[in-house]
Amino acid sequence: MATSRKEPTLLEALFPILFLIVLLVINIMIFGTDGLSGSNQMVLVISSAVAGLMAIFRLRIKWGKLQDGIVKSISSAMSSILILLLIGALAGTWLLSGIVPAMIYYGLQILNPTIFLIAACIVSAIVSIATGSSWTTVATVGVALLGIGKALGFGEGLIAGAILSGAYFGDKMSPLSDTTNLAPAMAGTDLFTHIRHMTKTTVPSILIALIIFGTIGIVSNAEGSVSQVKEISAVILENFNVNGWLFIVPVLVLLMIIKKVPAVPALLAGALLGGAFAVVFQPDIIKTIANEPEESFLYQAYKGVMMALYGEISIVTDNDVVNELLMTGGMAGMLNTIWLIVCAMIFGGIMEESGMLRVLAEAIIEKVHSVGSLIASTAATCVFFNVTTSDQYLAILVPGRMYSDIYRKRGLKPENLSRTLEDSATVTSVLVPWNTCGATQASVLGVATLTYAPYCFFNIISPFMTILFGYFKLGMNFYTEEEMMEIKKELAV
Repeated sequence: MATSRKEPTLLEALFPILFLIVLLVINIMIFGTDGLSGSNQMVLVISSAVAGLMAIFRLRIKWGKLQDGIVKSISSAMSSILILLLIGALAGTWLLSGIVPAMIYYGLQILNPTIFLIAACIVSAIVSIATGSSWTTVATVGVALLGIGKALGFGEGLIAGAILSGAYFGDKMSPLSDTTNLAPAMAGTDLFTHIRHMTKTTVPSILIALIIFGTIGIVSNAEGSVSQVKEISAVILENFNVNGWLFIVPVLVLLMIIKKVPAVPALLAGALLGGAFAVVFQPDIIKTIANEPEESFLYQAYKGVMMALYGEISIVTDNDVVNELLMTGGMAGMLNTIWLIVCAMIFGGIMEESGMLRVLAEAIIEKVHSVGSLIASTAATCVFFNVTTSDQYLAILVPGRMYSDIYRKRGLKPENLSRTLEDSATVTSVLVPWNTCGATQASVLGVATLTYAPYCFFNIISPFMTILFGYFKLGMNFYTEEEMMEIKKELAV
């Protein structure tokens, strides 16, 4: 006789989460920012095993069902994994071709420490709005801005915080963004109503962040001295053929994404164009990387570009600061991050398939009594799912489904829900080291998540801003009495 599966209790649902948190704390204490090299992945695997054992022996769920949940969870992350691999390839050829060094060189001529952080945030925001992708923004202009900021004397955590604040502002506000389309779809409103409603909380949040960055820039002791800036610029000019033609590639990639070319072919095209431009403009660099002086240039070009696409390359100069900027890991440099994403999806798949995530969410909903507490609970649930499922899409999808009818019953139009989803799920995903976004941005920028997280002022402020608006009922859209009568009839059916 088949044994029927059991529903998890709240304590049972909490246990794997608490186990994961305890192990992660121990992991951070022992490994610090080196956790991405493997220890964080093993923590997720061990926590998945604990959740799986509970599901099998306590909840009587067959392994086949759990495995199906794991496969479904990993499948949902495959597009992110493909994009991540291509970002690694793009970073390699854009370094080899001189595109990123050219961005750094020209940026050093324009920016100074006083305005740099504000400029980095605004530039990232503009590019992200145009492309609809924080990932693409960080992998292109973000990498260049990080190099400029280091040359000007700022700490890498602060620079990354400014870049990510702008990138995620643009990601939220762009009609081209996948999360900006996903949130209203889950809540039941249209895209442009959602974007207009978001401006009420998002604009104040970014303005506060810009004020903070501006203040830091004014009082900062970061002094990329004139001599140091000149030295870095001279080293770049000495090693690379720097010219305006190199910017054709990033402009073409941005145009492709603006024209709604999917991210995967757009990034692949950008990576291959970078390789082609390297052959044309940086033949000496290619010869150095290939390290095959006796072979023909065609042979060297093929080998050098291929190495930049798949593996670690570095251009060695007489300047240690420049050396730190001129290295990349290619596709292979992204494998630790992909490993982390797969392990995170295993944990999330078991938790969702076993019903443990649903039980935790229902426990939160029971505590909701006012508009403010409803907004706060939604925001907390989104953050919770970012931490536990390690995926911003699940952090939008699951709470969106959970809270949709509750918002309607409370007389709140769906754009209130979609805005809260974005204000909390989209922006906080990058603050979690084992989340796909946090792991990816840390890998692309080469800055540990816990190093930049305290400086992502926009991302930190946003969920608090949306909760504040909820408790004071600011910028909230309510149904009329007539509309509420229709909704009650609909829900009764």
